[in-house]
Amino acid sequence: IRVKLDEERAGRDTKWWEMFTGPAMLRRVMIGVVLQAGQQLTGANFFFYYGTTIFSQVGLQDSYVTQIILGSVNVVCTFGGLYVVQKCSRRWALIIGALWSVICFLIYSLVGSLALGDGNKAAGTVLIVFSCLFIVAFATTWGPLVWSVVAELFPARYRAPGMALATASNWLFNFLISFFTQFITRDIGYWYGMVFGGSCLFLAGFVFFFVIESKDRSLEEIDTMYVLGVNPITSASWDPATAAKRASVSSPETSRGGSAWTGEDNKEESKPTRTLEG
Repeated sequence: IRVKLDEERAGRDTKWWEMFTGPAMLRRVMIGVVLQAGQQLTGANFFFYYGTTIFSQVGLQDSYVTQIILGSVNVVCTFGGLYVVQKCSRRWALIIGALWSVICFLIYSLVGSLALGDGNKAAGTVLIVFSCLFIVAFATTWGPLVWSVVAELFPARYRAPGMALATASNWLFNFLISFFTQFITRDIGYWYGMVFGGSCLFLAGFVFFFVIESKDRSLEEIDTMYVLGVNPITSASWDPATAAKRASVSSPETSRGGSAWTGEDNKEESKPTRTLEG
């Protein structure tokens, strides 16, 4: 922590473009952008923005009731997301949430396209149920977790511009989805859910291969993991103490001058000697 703090103090005059050229920063910026854009591509705002239009087609007399239900499920399950953030693996929560969403959109698209119509109330009920199940998945994983994971990606000197760029991608895709959805659904109808299902499948793979496990780790440890290029797939088992020992062995200067990983001072410093007279 002390070493990282010294680095932050030395980099107070960092230029904004250095967030692309800093140690392992381009990779982290791209991860942040994809995760924030992916939060929109999960399809949550598709239901929040167009829910009343969607569910008016399933035979409901008042589709606003279903929209209120979806909103209530989102609010309540977000509190469950707080538990997930604290207790569960960041990586696996995002992966499971994405795969859960794939299943919900698959059923949503197939039922809406092939079974809905001619007053089929059962099909309409299935659409509503799996829409709610999707909201549960989003509110407990991709809704809150993305903000935590992205905030942990960047060291302090790059955090402001990095978060700004990642958040900009979130709002960009928010706009694109809200603008183009009405044109797309006019042509392909409920098959639009397959687009979001495919996006969620891609996001599950992206998290698995590129996002490290940051649960119960300090910001300094997370920064070190990205700089060292720790394999995301095995990142949950990464041990900073073991890495410190390896660094000390590989760098004689580090071992003589103290560990840069642990911040421990060299215990073998020269000690005052006594001279015996007589």
